[in-house]
Amino acid sequence: QVQLVESGGGLVQPGGSLRLSCAASGNIFGFYDMRWYRQAPGKERELVATIAVGGSTYYADAVKGRFTISRENAKNTIDLQMSRVKPEEAGVNWCKAANQAGWRDWGQGTQVTVSS
Repeated sequence: QVQLVESGGGLVQPGGSLRLSCAASGNIFGFYDMRWYRQAPGKERELVATIAVGGSTYYADAVKGRFTISRENAKNTIDLQMSRVKPEEAGVNWCKAANQAGWRDWGQGTQVTVSS
C-alpha cells in the first residue's frame, strides 16, 4: 500500500557529501526494517545500511563511519547521509522497507555520479 520514492541523487565530487531521501506515500511508523542498497556499474546490488524499528543500525564495512541512515518521521522519509564519497560509489541507490504487509517493490532508484 505504502509506496517508496528515492530522490537526492546527483553529481558529487570525490570526498564530497550527498543526502539521499526515500519518501513514503504514507507514514513510516509501521516499517520495522528499512534499508538502502546500491549498485555500481558492472557490480551486483549490495546492501549499504539498515535501520530497525528500535533505531538499531547496520552498515556495510565499506561505508561505516562515513554514511548515516536515519528515520525522519516528521517527513515520512528514510534518509542516507553520504559523506567523503568515493569514486567507486557511483551508481544507482534504492531504498527498501518492510511492514506487516511485507517488502515494498523495487523502485526506480536515484543515480549518484561521482566525478571531478
